[in-house]
Amino acid sequence: MTNTPAKILVIDDESHITHVVSLKLRNAGYDVVTAGDGEEGFEAAVANNPDLIITDLQMPYLTGLELSRKLKETKATSGTPVVMLTARGFGLTQDDMAGTNIIAMLSKPFSPREVLEQVETILAGDGATGNAKAA
Repeated sequence: MTNTPAKILVIDDESHITHVVSLKLRNAGYDVVTAGDGEEGFEAAVANNPDLIITDLQMPYLTGLELSRKLKETKATSGTPVVMLTARGFGLTQDDMAGTNIIAMLSKPFSPREVLEQVETILAGDGATGNAKAA
């Protein structure tokens, strides 16, 4: 049995964030796919069947919230967990997250190590996710 690395899709319209997060995850041994906006992210999610999706909230074409709802409604991605990156001061309510697979939120600015720790926690399935919010 081969130990295939988990595939993570990183979606953000700020290329420096996509680059830094992707680099940290790749260096940790993950298979990383990237996209630059919500529509491209949706297409990449359906095409690549990632184990986890990290997406920005504020993006062109589809916001992270709209993307998350669309992923939940799509058979191929309906069970894929999502980590939402939000700008400081932008939060999501339980009503906002209804009908999505958002299981954690991280506020920008965040450290790449913080993202890696969140990813490892989620993929380990130890249930310690959900309310990771940077102050």
